[in-house]
Amino acid sequence: MAKICGLLGLRPTPTAAASLTTPPYDVIKEGSPLEQLLQQIPSSFYHVTLGSSPAEGLTDLQRQGVLIPDEEPCFYVYEQNWKGGGRLGFFAAVEVSPYSEGQVIRHEKTFDEKVKGRIAVTQATGYTLEPIFLLTKSPIGATLEKVRNEEKPLYEFSSDFGEYNDLHGIKTRVFRVPEASVAGEALRAAIAENPLYIADGHHRYHAALLGGQTHAMAYIVQDARILAYNRVIRGAISFAEARRSLELVPASEFATPPQHQFCLYSKEGIFLLKAKTVPEDVVGRLDCSILERELYPQLGVDHSMIMRKENFDYYPEWDLATMKALVDGGEYDVAVALHPVSIQELMAVADAGLKNPAIVMPEKSTFFAPKILSGLILYKHTLR
Repeated sequence: MAKICGLLGLRPTPTAAASLTTPPYDVIKEGSPLEQLLQQIPSSFYHVTLGSSPAEGLTDLQRQGVLIPDEEPCFYVYEQNWKGGGRLGFFAAVEVSPYSEGQVIRHEKTFDEKVKGRIAVTQATGYTLEPIFLLTKSPIGATLEKVRNEEKPLYEFSSDFGEYNDLHGIKTRVFRVPEASVAGEALRAAIAENPLYIADGHHRYHAALLGGQTHAMAYIVQDARILAYNRVIRGAISFAEARRSLELVPASEFATPPQHQFCLYSKEGIFLLKAKTVPEDVVGRLDCSILERELYPQLGVDHSMIMRKENFDYYPEWDLATMKALVDGGEYDVAVALHPVSIQELMAVADAGLKNPAIVMPEKSTFFAPKILSGLILYKHTLR
């Protein structure tokens, strides 16, 4: 059902990969210590994804000799290892098709306005800079493990991001797999058996679709770890006032709660809020949907506020300490920790959306971790 092919484009030299690669552009917060660190590295891919002139940044990296062309269509097996876990997937070019065809299936709504910046960057550089994160039901594990166990890695390094990002300290190994090789043919045949589900990067796929690309760069895995995507909120109604109408139970610590409960951190204390109603439909029963129905109105939060950083922001499950600090410092009124969405819930929403495109998850429902390094591969895409 889904069609993939090998990637052509640019890649770092083996010695430059560690210093060039960065976290994805959308997790590098403006003015953060992570951004300041990356700005100071001349060979950082940051100067392309978030620099003032992406095309000049790309040309400069080529001039430095840290990015070189790779003109043979290849897949790239990508292994990440961290304390207590690991993940194995691969990079490929996936055929871009309308959502209605069911080859690449989304679970979140996409907005044309939000992709204009990414389309501009791809047009300015001529390359797709960062991959879409896709899930497959196809059995690709054995082929990926065979490549990992038998081939010599093209890249092998540990990322150093000053402990400012969850990719810090993760060990990376990348293996180059020519499309025409036995392993390459096996991967292409396996992926063709099933549709692909967008895990992360909906707006990157949407940018490829609206930008007229024939293919988009993708990272494909069989399984992935989903973390909760938590919220810090300053609504039109203070939490001190709103708590009077909420059925709250005091909690001992600000932590990820059980399903259908929410852990709230405020200057008034730490509380658990249990869902009043859990619907049967695939979207309504999600904790992020329940939160929108049962807490946001009490805080006077509407969609326009969700789009403004002074009222609303998102943090992954591992960054609860930052959320607490933002509330303690008065930047936000309350921090909310959620239970993460499961892979089964994600696919159920995506499958239902094939029959009814209106069925989608709320924005920022999931956070996949660890993220995928940017700069390992730059895809020279083609247009229709």
